[in-house]
Amino acid sequence: MPASSRRRATLLLALLLGAGAAHAQAASAAPAAAERRNWFDDPFVAATQGLPGCPMPDAPLLTEAEMQHETHWRAERGTSCFRSGRCRLPNAYLYDKEIVPRVVKAIEAAGTYANTSIWVEGQRRWVWLKGCVSSPDQAAELERMVRLIDDVEAVIPQLIVGTTMPPGKPVYRLPP
Repeated sequence: MPASSRRRATLLLALLLGAGAAHAQAASAAPAAAERRNWFDDPFVAATQGLPGCPMPDAPLLTEAEMQHETHWRAERGTSCFRSGRCRLPNAYLYDKEIVPRVVKAIEAAGTYANTSIWVEGQRRWVWLKGCVSSPDQAAELERMVRLIDDVEAVIPQLIVGTTMPPGKPVYRLPP
């Protein structure tokens, strides 16, 4: 076989192998790109499960692209609390793993939320209350109680009275 034919055969083989490898890499990367994970390990727990039929909120799951988009924002938000003197810890997100269990403990200790289904999520000293309560007064009392817990900076109530999501935009994001 002449040298030019060998070069062409080698080049063709290299192109075929490269195309096959690129195809395999793209095929294996496609499902991983859509995978949703709790990249930042944000606490998300069910505090009560006493109201059957309550729509379960989506956990704080992100795709890798969403995580990369939020990384800078979270670093800035987390450290600004310490730099301004409002936090004793160097990052506001460091409080969350302590706060959320205290919120759950307070809900359990109150003894008045057995007829609710509540999930608690924490991010940078903010507490999201998601789920279903039996009355507007119950929702208001729950929010007041959580605001009094040490290190809680804000409470975001995303609660439904009953188990039916209101028409239009949902109160909280549901799993896909």
